[in-house]
Amino acid sequence: MDHRSPVPSRAAIAGHPIHPMLIPFPMAFLVGAFFCDLGYWGTEDPFWARASFWLIASGLATGLLAGLFGAVDFVTLSRPKHVLHGWVHAVGNIVVLLLAAVNLYLREEQVPTDVLPWGLLLSLATVLLLGITGWMGGELSYRYQVGVLPAETDQEERTREPE
Repeated sequence: MDHRSPVPSRAAIAGHPIHPMLIPFPMAFLVGAFFCDLGYWGTEDPFWARASFWLIASGLATGLLAGLFGAVDFVTLSRPKHVLHGWVHAVGNIVVLLLAAVNLYLREEQVPTDVLPWGLLLSLATVLLLGITGWMGGELSYRYQVGVLPAETDQEERTREPE
């Protein structure tokens, strides 16, 4: 199998893959939640616990949306299923969403009191796992050329005269 030839995304708008457009949101929200948990741990100010709760909820919602489009590519393209990176990325991100859901559930009743220690530990585990799955997603895009336009198509679009 040639790992250098690009494999365009099936879930794309005008050739631009949707999954990579969405992933910055859950990553930023869930990493931000971890830092808010650290803020709560250091200050015991309930503001940080509430902020973390809403960041986790936002990360979970946007992660489910990004995962939907990622799943379309995973199921319809053969290359992600044939490399370990694709499986680590897919299964790891499912675990990330499960950790976020558990973290959100634990905080639902009494937000400030449920941050320490389990909320903080779940947020840390989520961030560490996101580092791994994000790396694997980057490998899929940059090394295995999954979800990218073929170079000649991209070049043709850039040099084409406006109609």
